[in-house]
Amino acid sequence: MKSAVAAIGGLAAPAIISAKARASSGEVNFMGWSGYKYDDLFAAFTKQTGIKVNLLDQPDQDTMYARCKVALQTGGIDFAEPSIDHLPAWVSNGLVQPWDMTKVKLDNYDPAFVSGAVGDAATIGGKRYYLPSVWGTEALIHSTVDAPMEYPETTLASLFDPKFKGKVTVLAHLALMSMGRVLEQQGKLPKPFLDSFKDEATMRQAWDLVLAAAVAAKPNIVQFWTGENDAQSAFRDNGCTLGLCWDSTGYNLGKEGLPFAYVAPREGAFGWMQGYFLMKNATNVEQATAFANFVSTAQGSALNATAFSANPTGKGAADLLDPKVAAFYKAAYPGDALNKIWWLPAQDSWFLKLRGEYVDKYKAA
Repeated sequence: MKSAVAAIGGLAAPAIISAKARASSGEVNFMGWSGYKYDDLFAAFTKQTGIKVNLLDQPDQDTMYARCKVALQTGGIDFAEPSIDHLPAWVSNGLVQPWDMTKVKLDNYDPAFVSGAVGDAATIGGKRYYLPSVWGTEALIHSTVDAPMEYPETTLASLFDPKFKGKVTVLAHLALMSMGRVLEQQGKLPKPFLDSFKDEATMRQAWDLVLAAAVAAKPNIVQFWTGENDAQSAFRDNGCTLGLCWDSTGYNLGKEGLPFAYVAPREGAFGWMQGYFLMKNATNVEQATAFANFVSTAQGSALNATAFSANPTGKGAADLLDPKVAAFYKAAYPGDALNKIWWLPAQDSWFLKLRGEYVDKYKAA
């Protein structure tokens, strides 16, 4: 991985930076994710542009949102990197401004990530507020010794199987969503689970049932994870043999030779796509745009994806990734697993608030 990253960093890149940004030798304040090594990405960007990236890292999106809300008054954050399903909440609460599309190199991206349904989700009121960076999934990490599993027998229902009592780690709100998908398959919800994202009454109707079932299975949970570092520690230090976690967690555990594998459940892995939101009061807009443009190139996209052990969004970036990464993803999504990815739907501010209430009740139970 290290040698591959170095090779990518040494590639010549196209002229994608405006003269103003290139000459500024300025800085940009970026709120990103904790637990990842951005050194090669930032170094390559700074070498090309003279712009220094000041990383303000956070473990999860709720913390990002809270910090950025405060930054509307205090400043200090130019752009952040949540997932696209959270965009409606950021826009409706006035945290962000649209990107100037006359300065964005949209043609650098694979069309799959900037057009169609994804393009529609990135655009509100005819203005584009989101530029893609990486995508990935949350699926099952399992011990190959104590919890061997193979697709397509793998299932989200295993998270709640009593035989894994005290052995499971989950992100709390995704545990509830997993239970919702399981109950739907069992015919125990009054409406399709996706309808619970549309209005408060339907959500309460479904999530009351989801919460009750999840609480009944809570003895399985040994740890709720919130970020990359504590997700890994659940398996390394706390005896977990099964979890619903990011693909990056699965890759990072596996590359060290630990007996864990990452595989999609037969219901479909949770799919996420994260990207850049420009703060409404950003002071370094030109520099933030320059960074987004750099990450859209094959070179920048490959470096960024390597930092996350995730999937790139720039054209040609996949060809620059380490073969070990490609092999990992091939094993993670066998057969028809890629076609079954369950992309997280848009979550507006009312939904996130109510979801937080259910998560608090789940954790406190």
